[in-house]
Amino acid sequence: QVQLVESGGGLVQPGGSLRLSCAATGTIFNLNAMGWYRQAPGKQRELVADITRFGRTNYADSVKGRFTISRDNAKATVYLQMNSLKPEDTAVYYCNAVVRNRDYWGQGTQVTVSS
Repeated sequence: QVQLVESGGGLVQPGGSLRLSCAATGTIFNLNAMGWYRQAPGKQRELVADITRFGRTNYADSVKGRFTISRDNAKATVYLQMNSLKPEDTAVYYCNAVVRNRDYWGQGTQVTVSS
C-alpha cells in the first residue's frame, strides 16, 4: 500500500504565498509521476501540476508563472510552491502519485485565498 501525507495548506491573503508538501510512504517502489490536483466547491477536480520522476513538469494554464512544482526523489516528496495567489485558487488540494500504473491520493488540504 501507498500512503500520501499532505501538509502546508491554510488561509492566505490575495497575492500571498503557500507551499504544499506531500510525502509518499509504504510500498513506493516504481514511484512514477507525482502531482497536485484541486477541487473547488461545485467544480470538478482538476490538474494543477505534475512532475515525472525525471523532473519533467506540466502545469495548468491558470497557474503557469505563479506555481512551481518540484520533487525530492530520495524523500519521495513532492512540493508545490504557490505565489501570487488569487481568490480563484481557493480549493481543496490533493496530492497524487502513480505507483506501478496505479493512482494514489492524499486526503486533501484546504487552501483559502481571501482578504
